[in-house]
Order: sequence, then C-alpha cells, then structure tokens
Amino acid sequence: MEIIKQRFNTKRTSSGSLTFLEGKRDIPFEVRRIYYIYDLAQGAHRGFHAHKALHQYLICVHGNCEILLDDGTQRETVLLNNPGEGLYVGPGVWREMYAFSPGAVLLVLASEFYDEDDYIRDYDRFLNYARAKVH
Repeated sequence: MEIIKQRFNTKRTSSGSLTFLEGKRDIPFEVRRIYYIYDLAQGAHRGFHAHKALHQYLICVHGNCEILLDDGTQRETVLLNNPGEGLYVGPGVWREMYAFSPGAVLLVLASEFYDEDDYIRDYDRFLNYARAKVH
C-alpha cells in the first residue's frame, strides 16, 4: 500500500500562515465534493469503509487525528497534525479515523459526488473485494 502524506504550499508571514491547494496540480484529481468532520464526541471513531472508485485527500485543518489505512494485506496508521499537510487515500483502501483531539476539524476533498454504491461498508466484504482485485 502506498501512503502519500504531502506537504502543501504554505506562505508564512509575521501575521500568519496561508496554505493553498490547486486541483490537478497539488491534488491528483478534480475536486467534486468537499466536506468536513467536526464537533466530534470524545472517543469518536469515523469512517469504517472503503471506496471502489473515489479518491480523497484528508487534511486535519485544526487539531489532530489518526487515520488507519488497510488495503486488505497491510495496515498502517498515519497521524494528521499539520494543516499544511494532507493524506491521499485512493480507491480500495479501508479507512478509520479516530483519536480526534478536542476541537479537531478534518477536511476531506473528494474526486466524485456522493454515491452510496461506491461505498464498501462491511469489512469482510471489503476483504473479499481486495482479494479479488489482486487476482
């Protein structure tokens, strides 16, 4: 599984910082949907799914959180704690988001509009899907 954690363009001055992203330059896809997760209850876990075709960038714009990634053969946990960095998650990767700090905000840039048929929400079904992709 290839994990891509990318540092974005950031301009820092004495008055603050500005980070910017450009679709198809900094992100390898056209952004069709943007959403963010916030006001999380203590101990909240999110995700628990994979996508068949969707590409995403996850950016913790405030606070921090951990992302568990699983491609069916290997698992890796990535800490997001810098608003100037993002984590690319491609299709066929199970993701779980947890260990949100108080006040954390997780921004997600997605390559497609919402489509429930693109989700794999059952882990056993995901494992079967991942095995079938390998063969």
